[in-house]
Formats: sequence, C-alpha cells, structure tokens
Amino acid sequence: MARDRSQREDYVTPLRRLLVGLLCLCLFAFFIVWRIDNPRVERFRAKVVDHVVPNMDWMMAPVTGTINLLRDFQSYQRLSEQNQELRSELRQMRAWKEAALQLEQENARLLDLNNVRLDPKLTYITGVVMADSGSPFRQSVLLNIGYRDGVQDGWAAMDGIGLVGRISGTGKTSARVMLLTDPASAIPVVIQPSGQSALVSGDNSISPTLNFLENADLVRPGDRVITSGDGSVFPAGLLVGQVAQDRTGRLRVRLSADYERLEFLRILRHHGTEVINDQGGLIVPDPDALTPRGRPQNLELSQEAAPSDG
Repeated sequence: MARDRSQREDYVTPLRRLLVGLLCLCLFAFFIVWRIDNPRVERFRAKVVDHVVPNMDWMMAPVTGTINLLRDFQSYQRLSEQNQELRSELRQMRAWKEAALQLEQENARLLDLNNVRLDPKLTYITGVVMADSGSPFRQSVLLNIGYRDGVQDGWAAMDGIGLVGRISGTGKTSARVMLLTDPASAIPVVIQPSGQSALVSGDNSISPTLNFLENADLVRPGDRVITSGDGSVFPAGLLVGQVAQDRTGRLRVRLSADYERLEFLRILRHHGTEVINDQGGLIVPDPDALTPRGRPQNLELSQEAAPSDG
C-alpha cells in the first residue's frame, strides 16, 4: 500500500509541473501576441476582445452591484445628514415665526394704544440700476425711471433694507441717485436710543462720517441711525445704519444698504410735510362749550354768580 501511494505521488508531481509550464507558455505567447504591432494581429486582438469581453459581464455583475450599493449607501448617508439639517432649520424657523407673530401682535397693540396713523401718501416706485458713475469725486447711480414716472428731485432711494441716497437729477426715462457716500451728501439723522441729532456726511468712503453731535458721550457703537425728517429732506424713521468707530476714534455710520449689489432701488414718493402758517388754527375750542351767542358757558355762570355775591 505504501508503494502505491508513492507511485501516485510520482504521477501527480510531473503532471502539475506540466500544467504550470503550459500555463506559463500560454501567458507568454498571449503577451507576445498582444505586444506585436501588426494590422493582422490588431484585427485578431479586436476579435478576441469582441468575443471575450461581452461574455465577462456576468463576472463583473457582483463588482458592479457592490459599487452601486456603496454609492447608494453614501447617497443615503448624505440625505440623512441633509434631513437632520433641514429639521434643525425648521425648528429654528418655527421659533422665529412665533417670535415674529408675538412682535407683530405687540406692535399692533402699541400702535393701537398710541393711536398711530401711518402716512398713506408714502408710496414707492421701483427702478433698475443701469450704470454707476465710478468717479472718485462723485458717488451716484442711474435708474431706468424718470419724470414720466412721476419721479422728483429729492426723493429718497432705498434698497429694501436701508437708505441709499436721494434723487439728484431726473430725465424723461432716467434719474440719477446721489448716494450717501457722495461728498455733497448730508442728511439729518437721529441716533437711537439716546435721541441725539446729528448729520451724516459722505466722504467717498463706505462709511460716512457722523458730524454735529449734541453730546458724543451718549452715543455708542452699534446705536441705530435713522432719518429725523428735519428740513423735509427725507421722511422720518428711515433706517440709515449703525454707529461705528474707526481707528482714529471718529464716529462713522455703517450703512445698512448693500452698496456692493445695488440692482433695484425703491424710490419713496415724499411730497413733504404739511406746513401750517396759521398758528391760531392749531387750538380749536370745543363747540359744546360755546353758547348760541358764541360765549363760553363758564363765563355766563361767573357773571350770574357775581350779583349774588354782592
């Protein structure tokens, strides 16, 4: 029995060597054929590829499926992260919505208590910025609306957030807006919450200077700056910006309007405040307190009571 096993081992070893040699020979021949630069060999290689590669799809199916599975898992992971971010933003939006509703209700109550009347004449017209002057000595932009649209000199221009400037020239179909950064621009403002009056003057910089303060010690960086309405230049209450302080300690205004992206401007129709020339017309007597003769009742009562005292 031991002899038979040794004979079988003697047959297996040469056969294994023969198969390995044939495999190496075939691979070497395949390498040689694949490296030959000949049109016939090229056509032969193309036929081999056409017959072999399509039949290898079943071998690549597991690899392709695994790659698609990994891609789907990564996509699902990204979707899950985005879903969590959206949920977090939705919670924040709900909180902001509640805060906005509370502020709106509070504002309505305050307006009702103060009996505030908003000016119904203060409407607006929107224009598109066509060009920028680009001059170092003049800061202005051109709009595609003019006096045919009812635009007048001096009207305020806003970008939807803050004051940008005022109309300084009108044509039939165009108007020029002088920006707050222009050296010729100077507008009266009020600083909140201190209530200090000042003048915002342009100096060709992105942050105009704050001049003629009543008491600079009451003003702090971050205070809100709005138009005062003095001189009927602008309507009162328009947002200009916030107080800032430069390196030299000078007070300036950080404008709320985005001067880098001026595409649309809102022109406020402001016809000025009503001027009252008759000062006596400000105080009107109560008609119920007057007698048919036009004399006050308390005067008649005092005259009737005078003889009785005597």
